[in-house]
Amino acid sequence: MSKASRRPGREEIKRKRKEIKQAQKLLRTLKEAEGLIPAPKATRPNRMSPYETVEQEEEARTEAVVEQARIIRAKLPILLKELSRIPDPRNPRMIVHKLSCLLIYGILSFVLQMGSRRQANEELTAPEIKQQLMQLFPDLETIAHHDTLNRLLSGIDVDRIEAAQIELVRSLIRDKKFQPYLNGGYYPIAIDGTQKMVRKTLYSEEWQEREVSSGEQKQKQYYVYVLEANLVFANGMRIPLMSEFLDYHKGDIAREKQDCELRAFYRLAERLKKAFPHLPILLLLDGLFASGPVMGVCRRNNWEFMIVLQDGSLPQIWQEYEGLKKLLEEEDRFVQAWADRQQKFHWINDIEYTYGANARKRQIVHLVVCEESWDEVDPETCKIISKHSRHVWLSSKPLSRSNVHCRCNLGARYRWGIEEDILVEKRCGYHYEHCFSYNWNAMKGYHYLMRIGHLLNVLVAFSAKLVNIVKEKGLQGFIRFIRQTLSGRWLDGPEVQRRLRQPFQLRLL
Repeated sequence: MSKASRRPGREEIKRKRKEIKQAQKLLRTLKEAEGLIPAPKATRPNRMSPYETVEQEEEARTEAVVEQARIIRAKLPILLKELSRIPDPRNPRMIVHKLSCLLIYGILSFVLQMGSRRQANEELTAPEIKQQLMQLFPDLETIAHHDTLNRLLSGIDVDRIEAAQIELVRSLIRDKKFQPYLNGGYYPIAIDGTQKMVRKTLYSEEWQEREVSSGEQKQKQYYVYVLEANLVFANGMRIPLMSEFLDYHKGDIAREKQDCELRAFYRLAERLKKAFPHLPILLLLDGLFASGPVMGVCRRNNWEFMIVLQDGSLPQIWQEYEGLKKLLEEEDRFVQAWADRQQKFHWINDIEYTYGANARKRQIVHLVVCEESWDEVDPETCKIISKHSRHVWLSSKPLSRSNVHCRCNLGARYRWGIEEDILVEKRCGYHYEHCFSYNWNAMKGYHYLMRIGHLLNVLVAFSAKLVNIVKEKGLQGFIRFIRQTLSGRWLDGPEVQRRLRQPFQLRLL
């Protein structure tokens, strides 16, 4: 005789879903009564097409394509100026496609979110979309086979491509496009590392290596790892800035130690200071970078920092905290409701941290602890339960009631922005983990082109003219909408050219 199933039946499932909805409704009512407002979540509308006629759809498609093209065309001169400075190693007599033309084609491939060289070859060389792209972007004189771009990237100084990206960001800073989103007058820059790809075969001597267990045996893996730096603003805008590739040969070969995130951080910090020598920067770092030498680099560069402090890190600071927290004054505490959470801050300023040989080096740091609580519905019991979390940061600047919210909630917490950005590049159309080339130089070149394409799409998503349609369709849906328009017979050439000639100014929201 078979046992009765323990899985809930249809009626029980329906009853439980109803209970969860009722509990969520009650929770929303309680939060509203307490003045707690949950952060809005961006969701695409679940509705039929908003266009009632072909003419309305044609107007919407034309407006989207033209406004996207105007934003990219406004920034192309900056990119072309830098890209044209890259020395071309090819035989001048054999050149069919200009270097700058090939690189612009590569950038547009990532703007339109082509998933591979093969896909770009199939879709972007089709007669209709090819004609439209060349009309929208006159600098795109020809469209080559992607293998031609791959061969070019294998032989040029691809770091100059990233220099063009940095110059584009520098121009946006010069034009004060980010001024409303600064944190206390500082540009918040988050730094985080991520794995780009992993293989069982070593394709280039620069790849990192590690041993992984496979049953009772150990196998070697080879992987590419990148340290990324992004501007992360509290309005949700995240701007790709710099990439530092970990290189096996930049490790301590004599001691058989390969490259690591900390070594890459020092190289990235040096490049960041050279590129933006006078920019007021607030570095947002995770717990890996909670160390005296990292704080020393920030102080020498006149940078502010907010660094995550984990429970097991820097025991000397934790001992100071445990000894001094009983002496906290009322001025060193702050309680507030933020979004749908209740927050309690307390901090200790002027903690001396010593490190190095014989503890000869020292840093004065400031520690802040944020304890927060919120209510949510337990999907198992259908009851409202309380949740708690704690966040701890090291600050380069003394904390006070006037700045703790800005530095913690609007600064340090937005370090997650770079993690979300990396996830977007991996899972939302940019194919971060796809190996566009096994040649180390070309692979880096494709990475830099991808980051420029992503940067241009961020400007499109936050532009005043396109923000509503991007919210409606999502960025991936918007790019798909653009591709469909370019590949169909939607655009009227003279009308498009007339709109492109109109005065333009980029306004970000």
